[in-house]
Amino acid sequence: MDLLKSSAWIFLVSRPDGPESHPVNPPCPWLPDVSEIHDFALTRRHGRERGAEFYQDALRYAQSQWISGKPAQAILQLDKAWMADLPDGNPALVFPPPPYQALRWMLCQASTGACGYLGNPVRHFQHLASRMSGPRAEIRAWRAWLCFHLAERVLPSAEFPRDGRQLVREGNWIPGFRRSLDSLAKGGWPAEARCAECARSQEPGARSARPPWPVRAWMKKPSNRSRRQRFNQDLILTL
Repeated sequence: MDLLKSSAWIFLVSRPDGPESHPVNPPCPWLPDVSEIHDFALTRRHGRERGAEFYQDALRYAQSQWISGKPAQAILQLDKAWMADLPDGNPALVFPPPPYQALRWMLCQASTGACGYLGNPVRHFQHLASRMSGPRAEIRAWRAWLCFHLAERVLPSAEFPRDGRQLVREGNWIPGFRRSLDSLAKGGWPAEARCAECARSQEPGARSARPPWPVRAWMKKPSNRSRRQRFNQDLILTL
């Protein structure tokens, strides 16, 4: 069975109260491996530093949130990764590459709602791009616009619409994909524009290309008993 298509796998994680098995999403092949579930301390420990270690930890946190069944939170951590200030030639940009393919892969997987709460990524990136502030705001805004166009290409517009009211109320305009890509090519990381263009050029619904490295995960299929136990736990929590 294809690992990436199966939603019935269990990711083995080590938690403070001992190793447990939790039904979660399969790991994103475009993000770094994680062997435990992380929390906000992973990125907060860097303070105001936004270098290579911050970038890698933001991607690890995104992976952790994704496999925990929190697609919307995972996307927020990708936003953090794009805040990094990485000079030309930094090896952090080689493995893994700028996370446009990771974003596309997660959007394709989560668009049906089967992977957890996704929210509306189209509207999210529209708001993020049009209200960007802080260090390197201009290039980060262009990245957000590219993610906006990527989300629009992958997700059905009827279910994930733009925020038309914001456009009218604030008098905003949405730059085209090519304009955003050209601006990223001028001020972004090396080869970043090529990564973004490759992610968007795939046909909607097409499977993402496999990354050029092996995906390592500690996975096993759940038994019927573990499924029933998890269902009963969820039922108790719901009640």
